[in-house]
Amino acid sequence: MALCAFLLGGVALGPAFEREALAATAYESPYTFEQTWGTTIRLVRVDLGLEITEKDPEHGYLLFKYTSPESGKRVHAGSIEIVKSGKDVVRVTVQLATMPSYHERMITDALAKKLHVEYGDPPRRPDPPPPAPPPENDGEKDGKDKNLP
Repeated sequence: MALCAFLLGGVALGPAFEREALAATAYESPYTFEQTWGTTIRLVRVDLGLEITEKDPEHGYLLFKYTSPESGKRVHAGSIEIVKSGKDVVRVTVQLATMPSYHERMITDALAKKLHVEYGDPPRRPDPPPPAPPPENDGEKDGKDKNLP
């Protein structure tokens, strides 16, 4: 009976922990990886005054200690992942698992603003190529294959 209650309690708590672990806020930066990476480091270390505990530009992540005015002196673990997600887009994901998501949005909003201030308008993306022309009909007027009845 106690085992059953323990297992049911674990199942009930599972979704709460899962939501916390999956919570993150993403921002698609139109700037280069190098511009986004350098600006993120300066934002976290200089502008926000946070301690960076680990960083790896090759793999595009940094870990930091986050302290908000609301939580007093309590320190929260934070991470930022920066990944090239397309030809001209860099995806930035901020995660502060123990804080409300608006703290993550504050960081992504500050990053977007700082990138614009430092680099101006993002580079213009090239226009998409024109659509391919329709296939030709091999000279047949009705579009039917000669060999079919």
